Order: sequence, then C-alpha cells, then structure tokens
Amino acid sequence: MSATRASTWEYREITLPRGTARDAARAALTELAEHGSWELARLRLYPDGRRRVWLRRRVLRAVRTA
Repeated sequence: MSATRASTWEYREITLPRGTARDAARAALTELAEHGSWELARLRLYPDGRRRVWLRRRVLRAVRTA
C-alpha cells in the first residue's frame, strides 16, 4: 500500500501601496516566488493605484501509514 499525502494551500496576502512602480512590484513578487516557493493566486488593482496580491504555496502533510 502506498502512502497518500493530503495537500492544502497556505496563503499570504500582500498590499502594495499606491505609487509602487510595476518593476518594483514584479521584483518583490519574483523574490518571494524564487526563495519562498510562492505562486500568484490573485492580484487586484484598485482604482486608487494600490495593489492587493494573494500568494499561495502547497503544504504537504505526510500521512502516517503504520
């Protein structure tokens, strides 16, 4: 019998203030993706210029077999 793993997602919300340059926002998100294994789940750009970003990463929990 093989071990099954239950997977869930861990979320992180980041708010980038109005006036943040697109290049700066991209650099910050790239840093989190490369070093923290985060991926973009959702991005919302508000009319006043602020950005709200939801990141997610998979959490693997080992299920005991014995």
